[in-house]
Amino acid sequence: MEDVGLLAAMPINEIVFFINKVVIAGLIIGSVYALAAVGMTLVSGILRFANFAHGDIMTLGAFVAFVLTMLMPGLGALVGLPTAFVVMPLAMVVTAAVTIFLDKRFYAPLRTVGYKPITLVIASFGVMLMLQGVIRLFFGTAPRQMYVTAKDIYRIPFGGRHIIVTEPQLLLIVFTIVSVVALHLFLTRSRTGKAMRAMSDNADLARISGISTGHVVRTTWIIAGSLAAAAGTLLAMDVSLKPDLSFNLLLPIVAAMIVGGVGQPYGAISGGLLVGFTETLSVFNWAILLRPLKPHLPEWLEIPANLAFVPTEYKLVVPFFILVAVLIWRPHGIFKGRVL
Repeated sequence: MEDVGLLAAMPINEIVFFINKVVIAGLIIGSVYALAAVGMTLVSGILRFANFAHGDIMTLGAFVAFVLTMLMPGLGALVGLPTAFVVMPLAMVVTAAVTIFLDKRFYAPLRTVGYKPITLVIASFGVMLMLQGVIRLFFGTAPRQMYVTAKDIYRIPFGGRHIIVTEPQLLLIVFTIVSVVALHLFLTRSRTGKAMRAMSDNADLARISGISTGHVVRTTWIIAGSLAAAAGTLLAMDVSLKPDLSFNLLLPIVAAMIVGGVGQPYGAISGGLLVGFTETLSVFNWAILLRPLKPHLPEWLEIPANLAFVPTEYKLVVPFFILVAVLIWRPHGIFKGRVL
C-alpha cells in the first residue's frame, strides 16, 4: 500500500533543505549574536556606554584559544572533544583579564573624572582599532583553522533525507543553552547578580545602599569578556579564524542589543536569535520551496530562479534595517531596557 502519511505528502527535499539552510543556520548565527550581545548589553546597562571594541574582544578570545590549541593539540583527544573547545574556558579567563585591564587603563580614568558616556564610546573606538592592530601584528592576516583534526558531521534522518549539523554547531547550541540558564540563575539567585541589577536600575542609589560598585564593574567585564571569547572561539571553530572575524558582526550584535532592549540580557538573547533568523530568512531562495507547486501552476506563470529578499552579499543591511525600524517604532526594544 502506498504511503500516504504526512511526510509522504510533503515536499521533503525542500523542507529538509529549508531546515538546513534556514533553521540550523539561523540558530547558529543567532546564538553567536546572542552570546556577544549579552556581554555588550551588560556593559551598556551598568556602565552606560556601548563598547564598540566588543567585536574585536571576541576575535582576541578566539586567537587566545587558537594559541592554546597549538600549544596543546592533543588535549582534546583525551576527553573526546575538539581541543579548541577544551581550552576555551582558559581562553575565557585570559580574555576576561584583558577586558579588566582595558577598563582600568582606558575607561575607568574617564569615568573617574566624570566624562559623558559619548566620550567612553569614542574611547571604545580607539580600543577597537588598537586591538585590531595588535592582532594583525602578532598573527598576520592569513585565515587559520581551529581544528587539528577533521570536524565530525552528524546526519539526523528525517523523511528519508538528513538534517546536517556539524560538531562545532552542536557545541555552540549546547553552550548557548547552558550559558543562558547559568546567567539567569546568577542574576536572580546570587548576591552579586542582584547587585548588578540594582546598579543597572539606579547606580547612585546602589552606591548609597553600600553596594560595591567596583566589584560589580569587574564582574560585568568578566562576564562580557568571557562570553565574547566563547562566541568568537565557537564561531571560528565553525568557519575559520581571521583577524576580522567579528568586525563585520558588530552591527548585527548592536542591533540585537537594541532590539532586545539595552541593559536586558534576556532581550539580548531574543534579539540575537531574531536578527540571526531574519538574516537567514532574507537571503534564503524561496523559489526552492515553491518548486513542488510548478506542475499545478498555469503555463504562463513561471517561478523565478531566485526569490531571495536580499542578495547574500548584502546580508549586512538586514540588521541595519531592523535597527532603524526598532529605533523608530519601539526605541526601548522588545524588553524595555535598562533593568537587568
